Amino acid sequence: MNLATPTITAPKPAAEPTTTLPRNPAPNPKVWMNLVPAMFLLAWGGNHFTPLLHMYEHLGNYQPWQANFLLCTYVLGLVPGLLVASAMSDQHGRKPVMFGGMLMAIIGSVMLALGFHTFWLLCVGRAFAGFGVGIAMSVGTSWMKELSSAPFDLHSTASAGARRPAMTLTAGFGIGAGVTGALAQWAPHPGLYPYLVHLVLSAASMYFLFKTPESLLRENRSTTSWWRDLAVPSAAHRTFVRLIMPAAPWVFGAAGVAYAIMPAVVQPVLGDYTTIFAAALTIVTLGTGAAIQSLVPRINQATGGKALVVGMIALVIGVCLAVWASALASPVFVMFVGMFLGAAYGITIVSALLHVQRIATPSDLAGLTGVYYSLTYVGFLLPTILALLLPVFSYTQSLMGVAVLCVFSLIAVAREYSHMGKVGQAV
Repeated sequence: MNLATPTITAPKPAAEPTTTLPRNPAPNPKVWMNLVPAMFLLAWGGNHFTPLLHMYEHLGNYQPWQANFLLCTYVLGLVPGLLVASAMSDQHGRKPVMFGGMLMAIIGSVMLALGFHTFWLLCVGRAFAGFGVGIAMSVGTSWMKELSSAPFDLHSTASAGARRPAMTLTAGFGIGAGVTGALAQWAPHPGLYPYLVHLVLSAASMYFLFKTPESLLRENRSTTSWWRDLAVPSAAHRTFVRLIMPAAPWVFGAAGVAYAIMPAVVQPVLGDYTTIFAAALTIVTLGTGAAIQSLVPRINQATGGKALVVGMIALVIGVCLAVWASALASPVFVMFVGMFLGAAYGITIVSALLHVQRIATPSDLAGLTGVYYSLTYVGFLLPTILALLLPVFSYTQSLMGVAVLCVFSLIAVAREYSHMGKVGQAV
């Protein structure tokens, strides 16, 4: 850089940062794939704790409520990751914020690896992991959506911007849990090696993240302070309030029932194999969810844009089956329940996200995505609530109450679709 002060001509403007999007970037329909490793591993870091719940109870001597509390403590980091990070990315771009998320996830894995017998350190580690997941779900989803659209991808379908990130995150949630469960079941030091594997892979994913181009044009970035951008005007949209909000908590409510509550139901039958069963159930649940996500456009086409209703119907059926499974305590039947709840998860997360992306403006896409995912993670508190109620209600009894709540949510979603049809807004 030339530090000499010109005496006649005006100084040249500072060079644009390397993360600035060129005015006319060359189309590259595969560029979104560079973002896949980081988002995959951030999701892995958020969910690989799930199959370890019973290990922490038996080897770490934690109470059931403590283990389930650890499952949901990462919500403490998740919400800032979803909301604050999304606001910062709307101002500064997607790339630097995603790098920050990867660093937070790596720190979280270090804390979890060191904190097997230290409850507070596990809580903090989970919060750091949650911060990374929040960034992946809000900033990463927005970034991948923009990379799946013009000017980068000129031939992608309208649903690609929602389907690609949802499938990447779901794969990370499922495969991460599977690898962790296998390591915890058969490798030495089950409280250490799962986190070390995630740490190494996360560091390696930085290379691909560095190659991913920035997607948010400077003229589309927010010019106000990030804390003012925490206000997301699109969150007041009728579609968001009356259609998305009633359904959102059941996205991870369905998943939580499958891979947090159901393993506890069959634990007396499985004994020492509960950990690997929980990992397998997580894979089945999220694998079903990932597989069915690609069918959401067809479901929307067949139902006149009402895939979200289909997802909610699958949820009601799945929770009713979970009530039956809690009474039978059959591992085979529990796997069947996981498939139904996984289908509900997969259809609901993508169909609702399509509505979010439709009503969001370019300047608050990440913010509204963050608000949406924050609501989805409310459902992750469900296993902890049901575990705390165990002295009063069995899982069979409390799941009956959950089924009733699911029915009311289904009715609310169906009624709003009816209203949208009358005014010609259905998608």
